Amino acid sequence: MVTAGARRGRGDLEREVLAALGAAGAPATPAEVRERLAGDLAYTTVMTTLARLHEKGLVLRERDGRAHRYRVADATEVAAARMRRTLESSERREAVLARFVGDLAPEDVPVLERLLRDAERRG
Repeated sequence: MVTAGARRGRGDLEREVLAALGAAGAPATPAEVRERLAGDLAYTTVMTTLARLHEKGLVLRERDGRAHRYRVADATEVAAARMRRTLESSERREAVLARFVGDLAPEDVPVLERLLRDAERRG
């Protein structure tokens, strides 16, 4: 935590916000996160930090009236978000997918095949 008047290092505020969300134990609004943080942060600073963490896939959000409630993403959600961003940012999607599939461990192939069949059935 940072005391009033002290300057945060790069990434410190994001780490503090993630810690506050984790300690909340349930999805929290920006106002609730702000209450858990040390110092006198502006509400908009907390909102901006949460929005950036959401863009990075590190937190997930759900609508709660006009606001959002945020929660820390688990490791599988973070990994999936990174994979999705990598795929979406490539102009050669098929090549990215081919490389991914080509690098799979043999025991992962049937798992991926089953997941693809399940996804196809769901539409």
